[in-house]
Amino acid sequence: MKEERGNSGRLHAWIGAMRLHTLPVSVAGVLTAGGCASCYGSFRWLPFVICLLFAIGAQIVSNFANEYFDYKNGLDRKGREGFRRGVTEGDITPTAMRNATYGLLGVVCALGCCLIYWGGWWLITIGIAVALFALGYSTGPYPLSHHGLGEIAVVIFFGIVPVVMTTYVQTQTWGMLPVALPLSIAIGLMGANVLIVNNYRDMEDDAAAGKRTLAVRWGTETMEKIYLANGFAALAFIELATIARISVIWQAGALIYINLHYLVWQQMRASEGSELNPILGKTAMLMAGVSVWLLIALSCK
Repeated sequence: MKEERGNSGRLHAWIGAMRLHTLPVSVAGVLTAGGCASCYGSFRWLPFVICLLFAIGAQIVSNFANEYFDYKNGLDRKGREGFRRGVTEGDITPTAMRNATYGLLGVVCALGCCLIYWGGWWLITIGIAVALFALGYSTGPYPLSHHGLGEIAVVIFFGIVPVVMTTYVQTQTWGMLPVALPLSIAIGLMGANVLIVNNYRDMEDDAAAGKRTLAVRWGTETMEKIYLANGFAALAFIELATIARISVIWQAGALIYINLHYLVWQQMRASEGSELNPILGKTAMLMAGVSVWLLIALSCK
């Protein structure tokens, strides 16, 4: 029984390290791209599924790397406000986390190579960029998360890259950019809001550890304003891409989104510390909900 509890605890620690509550961020871009491809009559299941698995795997690699390198660099402490860190708390050994990070990265890279069949050999450069981001977010000569560049990186690698590239490998044309590009920016801004909540919650811990996130640099009031503005900017980009392409009935989704965004923003302003954990989850799920709406609306245009 003791061994079973130990195995169960280790499994729980690994699941926690994956940060399942944030995975909708990686799923959203691919789902949105499925809608873009459908809009052009070019939806293809196989490259779509490969892109989905690649995106999820790449985010888990980034999450694992974040745990390992923040522990290695002494940037995490026990009992932090955020979700439990398995390595810092002693649930997972640093060696096991390091091996899992690079092992999964290899699997993700191999999976990404399958997309060469639809997109061409030049996609390798995109794959290398994604791999560098997954690690460079937390480590390297200039870790993005330590210098206030995390939000910009999220817009690029959780918005523009997955939406545009997943659409491309299905349509095999850049003619889809009038729809895919503005939607990719919208999804990226929503993803940045997930990171804003994370860094907003961790601001004191990050400041003590020397991590210069945007929240540490600019403070809570500014980050609250950016969070709210990102939602409205995302709505503008969504309308730019869809106003002439989906029916008025489906456009009701945009109204639902902006109202929910405003409500979550109000909850964010009234919360602090661990109270922000559910807000982070709601922000990620709202992003995923918008992507599902776009997938269905653009498929049924």
